[in-house]
Amino acid sequence: MEGSAGRRTVENHDRLASLLAGADLARGRAPTAVDHAFVADDADAGETFPQSVASGGPTPAGVILWTRLAPDAYDPAEGVGVEVAHDDAFEDVAFRGVVDSPERVRAHDHTLKVDLDGHLAPDTEYCYRFVHDGVASRTGRCRTLPDPDSSPDSLRLGVLACQNYVLGYYGALDHVAAADLDFVLHVGDFIYESASDCFKGLGSRSYPDRDLTLPNGHDRVRDVDDYRAIYRAYRDDEHLQRLQERHTFIPAWDDHELVNDVYWDPETGAPAGDHPRSNDPEFMTQLVADALHAWWEYMPARLQYDPDAEHLHERFQLWRSVPFGDLVDLTLTDERLYRSPPRETLPTRRAVDPDREPPGRTMLGYPQRAWLLDRLTESSARWTVWADEVLTIPFRMGAGRASLFPVQGGWDGYTRERRRLTRAIAADPPRNLVTLTGDMHAFLAGYKQTDYAVLGDGPGDRLGVEFMAPPTTSLNVAEAIGLSRGLRAKLTEPLLTKLVSLMNPHLEYVNAHRWGYSVVEFTRDSCTYLGYAVDKETPEDPKRELLVAFEVPDGEVELRNVTDERRGREE
Repeated sequence: MEGSAGRRTVENHDRLASLLAGADLARGRAPTAVDHAFVADDADAGETFPQSVASGGPTPAGVILWTRLAPDAYDPAEGVGVEVAHDDAFEDVAFRGVVDSPERVRAHDHTLKVDLDGHLAPDTEYCYRFVHDGVASRTGRCRTLPDPDSSPDSLRLGVLACQNYVLGYYGALDHVAAADLDFVLHVGDFIYESASDCFKGLGSRSYPDRDLTLPNGHDRVRDVDDYRAIYRAYRDDEHLQRLQERHTFIPAWDDHELVNDVYWDPETGAPAGDHPRSNDPEFMTQLVADALHAWWEYMPARLQYDPDAEHLHERFQLWRSVPFGDLVDLTLTDERLYRSPPRETLPTRRAVDPDREPPGRTMLGYPQRAWLLDRLTESSARWTVWADEVLTIPFRMGAGRASLFPVQGGWDGYTRERRRLTRAIAADPPRNLVTLTGDMHAFLAGYKQTDYAVLGDGPGDRLGVEFMAPPTTSLNVAEAIGLSRGLRAKLTEPLLTKLVSLMNPHLEYVNAHRWGYSVVEFTRDSCTYLGYAVDKETPEDPKRELLVAFEVPDGEVELRNVTDERRGREE
């Protein structure tokens, strides 16, 4: 791997059993003609399935179904029924199976993942549920991908990011659950690895009913049990449960699923980041291994995972592609597990000059970068989409010699590699390039270019567009400096939005005052970004506002503001 010197072996623990998603079903048994595993009474589903159900990892022939059984309600002598049907009464059954693997359930915090690839039909919505000891889970809905050779008319993705549990309520997710979507893409920070309010700013309010405590008694994670406790708490939230019952997920991660500002330290051959024990390579290696394992247990994702591999980079491969016929080719990458250490100098324009960066400095690592370029330049889809966890285009505050590039987590710290990517894409561009990103806690729409005036390189040629999903609840700039409420917000929101766009001519829109979610629609004729603002301080039924909408026509790299038109259509 480029930018990495040395390897570190991770000690294998019994809790890191080498199980693959789907193995549970493959070794289960088919139900008998009349099987009590599917007989359910009116018992409370939450008592047996406290985190409800979820689906993810779609293929044209299946999905991964997920649930968790309450330890006190789980009877290892009873199998767990899995039922998939075309109707919510489960009369038109498409699949039934029984999982008889109590040791597997116990080994993974009583979570259960079942891979149905090869059992379902393409481009079809199904109802599903789990049944155990006479109790049925709540009913979920899942969807398969279209056939690879098909030509879909449209694709609607809900795009989410940054949902810090302790910093607000998930009412926005209720709106996503109710939306007419095909799938939900989460670009990262599904959880935060802290039980405290250490991410709060001057304007943050307290949410006493959102407090979290960790098994280790500290504010920051120490092992796999802490990560599991956080996932259980997040998935206890009813808004999040309704969302995942309704839509099939395609998840990525950012840093907080692992460690804040995590990176790979080539000197120690281990991960490091913002953690009290970051200077202990052995501890950090095991901590990130535990984080990866808990993420795999709690996320219904289809990816490569080998917990027995010696090196962390060989254990987990987040980067993967998801095709939607010939309409959209979605590529997901990992900008955390391979990246070089952050720069230590003040982020001035001189400091982010790609010619001043060390040649081996990397965000992606060589194998992933080569794979990504192949995916982007060889795509034959109408829309080639890169799901990237952090902002790829420059973000400047100030002007001229007073320019600063303060987004440390984004690509402004890795400009040599960014230039290598953009030049390679420009030499062999796809038909339409769209990047979907998060991390910066803002609504954003801008242009991907070969060069940028803010870096002193001239305006450059446009390669594609970039859209950012806003935070669901996490701290944004306005909240951090006490400008997110009342008259202060009303006065500063339009001013800051305009000012940032003037500082960054490649950005058409930035709003760091609001929270919510985004929807990205793809058709044969256009791509449309819809940014919805939703209050995070209201526990139930918060109002939704269409904050901004941009349309990109097929074959044109042009952001057209269609906010007024879309508002009129939705009223």
